[in-house]
Amino acid sequence: MAQYSREVDGVFVALADPTRREVIRRLGRGPTSVGELAAEFPMTLPSFMKHVRTLESNGLIRTVKTGRVRTCVLDRERLELVDDWLAEQRRIWTDRTDRLEQFVTESMEEQS
Repeated sequence: MAQYSREVDGVFVALADPTRREVIRRLGRGPTSVGELAAEFPMTLPSFMKHVRTLESNGLIRTVKTGRVRTCVLDRERLELVDDWLAEQRRIWTDRTDRLEQFVTESMEEQS
């Protein structure tokens, strides 16, 4: 569980930045070179590369270098960590609200 938590934490840290979320959104349409991606953002290439490295180190993207061109590819399976975590949170909160509803209903019935 600790390893799973560390992985989820890393993914959320990577997704916390709007630039990185936009890179993920853009890569959802298909692989793109770093140069093409960087051109869409108002920052220097070295600053943009920090975002790429953060996404790559947290497993959200892979980069492949062919000649002088580095291409970024989205790792869709890694996003499943977020989906799994959210599903778990939904289950927990659904169970809690169901128990609260049951408690309130039973309390109201006892008062009647």
